[in-house]
Amino acid sequence: MSDLLERLRGRGWRLTAQRRVVAEVLDGDHVHYTADEVHALATERLPEISRATVYNTLGELVTLGEVIEVSTDGRAKRYDPNAHHAHQHLVCARCGTIRDVHPSGDPLADLPSKERYGFAISAVEVTYRGLCPDCAG
Repeated sequence: MSDLLERLRGRGWRLTAQRRVVAEVLDGDHVHYTADEVHALATERLPEISRATVYNTLGELVTLGEVIEVSTDGRAKRYDPNAHHAHQHLVCARCGTIRDVHPSGDPLADLPSKERYGFAISAVEVTYRGLCPDCAG
C-alpha cells in the first residue's frame, strides 16, 4: 500500500472532498492509473467530481512530488503514488500494464564514471519491458 493519504495529511494539504477522493483512488500498491481512469473511479465515489478537478488535482500532486507521472511509449500518462519508495517499472509492451519492481543493486553504480560525461546525476529511471502473463499466454 502506498501511504499517499497519510503523506498529504502530514503536509497539511487541504483535503477537500474532491482531492480526498482522487487521493483515495490513487492510494494503493501497483497503482498506475491514467487521468481518465482516475476520473472514472472517482465518479463512482463522488459522482459530481469534474474531469478538470481530477486533472488539476493530479497536476498538484505531481508538483508536490507526492505522485510520479509515468510515460511509456507514447501511451497516456499514468500516475504512481509510490513517489517516496525507490522502485523501477515493469511494462507490458502489448497492453501497457505497469508493475512496480525492486531490483537488487544500484543502477547508478552500474554506470561507469567515463560514461557519465561529467554529469552530476540526481536520479536514475530504469524501465523493464516484456509481455505480462495475460499477453504472453
